[in-house]
Amino acid sequence: MNRQHHISLREEFDEHDGEGSQYIVLLDEEYPVATCRFYELDENTVLLGRVVVLPEYRGKHLGARVISEAEQWIAELGYTEILIDARLEATGFYEKLGYSRSDNKVFKSWKFDCTRMMKRIG
Repeated sequence: MNRQHHISLREEFDEHDGEGSQYIVLLDEEYPVATCRFYELDENTVLLGRVVVLPEYRGKHLGARVISEAEQWIAELGYTEILIDARLEATGFYEKLGYSRSDNKVFKSWKFDCTRMMKRIG
């Protein structure tokens, strides 16, 4: 995100980074090319976010793969619902993975227009 949207590395991290957050990172050799994180909202629900694939690696289904890996881990941990605050232009991608809008509200997350999406698992 920092390269494509000119977000500083300092802005890449927030209060949810650290203990309690889980991360999935896909590597090409030793180079990180796709990632996401999730953290608990309540005993049944996690928020999945920071889904990023480097531009030169897009079109290889790595975004779907990183989400699939996260969903498996989330299910193993016993959660039953995943929420995603999706950028509006990414909602079609998440819909293909089984997510649906929880409502039609649009909100700002940093400089992006987003909507909340959800998926039940397990």
